[in-house]
Amino acid sequence: MSSYDSWQNPLQARYASKEMLTLFSARTRASTWRQLWIWLAEAERELGLDISEEAIKELEAAKVMSDEDFQIAAVEEKRRRHDVMAHVHAFGQRAPAAAGKIHLGATSCYVTDNADLIFLRDGLSLLLPKLAKCIKKLSDFASEYKSLPCLGFTHGQPAQCITVGRRATQWIESLLMDLRNLERAKADLRFRGVKGTTGTQASFLELFHGDHEKVKKLDELVTKKAGFEKRTIVSVQTYNRKVDFDVANALASFGTTIEHIGGDIRHLAMLKELEEPFEKDQIGSSAMAYKRNPMRSERMCSLGRKLTFLPLGFGATYAHQWFERSLDDSAIRRIDIPEMFLIADALLILLENVSSGLVVYPAVINSRLQQELPFMATETMIMRLTEKGASRQEAHEQIRVLSHQAGAVVKQEGKQNDLVDRVRKEKFFEPIWNELTEEDILNPAKFTGRSAEQVDEFVAEEVEPALAPYKDQIASGAAAEIHV
Repeated sequence: MSSYDSWQNPLQARYASKEMLTLFSARTRASTWRQLWIWLAEAERELGLDISEEAIKELEAAKVMSDEDFQIAAVEEKRRRHDVMAHVHAFGQRAPAAAGKIHLGATSCYVTDNADLIFLRDGLSLLLPKLAKCIKKLSDFASEYKSLPCLGFTHGQPAQCITVGRRATQWIESLLMDLRNLERAKADLRFRGVKGTTGTQASFLELFHGDHEKVKKLDELVTKKAGFEKRTIVSVQTYNRKVDFDVANALASFGTTIEHIGGDIRHLAMLKELEEPFEKDQIGSSAMAYKRNPMRSERMCSLGRKLTFLPLGFGATYAHQWFERSLDDSAIRRIDIPEMFLIADALLILLENVSSGLVVYPAVINSRLQQELPFMATETMIMRLTEKGASRQEAHEQIRVLSHQAGAVVKQEGKQNDLVDRVRKEKFFEPIWNELTEEDILNPAKFTGRSAEQVDEFVAEEVEPALAPYKDQIASGAAAEIHV
């Protein structure tokens, strides 16, 4: 059957990276199981169990699953209805000297759960430097435009000026929180280790004839071989399903950030102040040839929203586990664990692509700013008049009347804001007429406060220290490219 004749997950066909797809592939999963069996056999041999060096060598030589191995395992699983035992059988055929020692003392979750913990760790390890690179790209953008005034908005209405770069730091602040959340989620991971059917290690205590220290040492050895610093001491048959929920929440929080950033970019594109990259031959609309739709940002919002809602399944799975384990967790986790990482990966590809090519339109930004700037300047006019001896209350009333007149011209007649012209014609304001210039009262930069300075401080005090551990990874690697 052709791949065009059956459904394919868009995350695989359109969105995610090769390295993340490889991590959650069937070959990586099955080969990781084999590696876990090798670590167990090695550790058991080191602690005195009768496992030959030849057996270990055969296991090591057959570590990577071949296509033939998958076929053997598929036939056996159909017969036995047990995926782990099917793979034990296939592994034993490739390593006959070890066939009787594979999975010795273990339960299925020794390989399935420890492998999943490895995938959680390695998945986060793939995401973190990508996130750091996105933060660096946006940080460079913020620094470049730290002094370019633009209209701020509160309640969706024009508000005090900000700068283009200062607005970008608001996105970065959220991404830094996501970076910390993912780092924390990775650091909190504990290996399940070697625990047996209900977590009591009874089978291993039997293997080592009641030697508690050897059983404990076995757990420690396998944990170290797997590259984990800590192991859980009181796991049940599985590792605690709250771990999945915890990681999912960190990734879902990142999803909300991406949807927020994508939404801001879409609104700014609607205002024609800023656009995502748009390629030479790109088509914005099949009907309206002039359009430049923000498809990348829209996709960010779409996938970000999907990621945001995934934790609900992980939370329910944890809540509905019975005692030492029930199998209603298996099917949903096979889908949702890879999916949450593939979505997060796709979002980082999009974010890097967008942040690498944001296009700013200063003339449009200034035009919109000039529409609202006269209203913002009224407080300064009042203060200047008061300094020259005018009554503050009278100045306020004069400005109020003229402001409403100018506002009516804009809203009811669709004309430009003429407040400054009205002020220049009103005798009361004559003491400040000479100050109504773009170099003085009407200078947009005078209304941005410490925006530029805040960008510099934020980058130096928050961004650079957070990105320091990823310096080499940020510098290396090709730029992200979206597939479609």
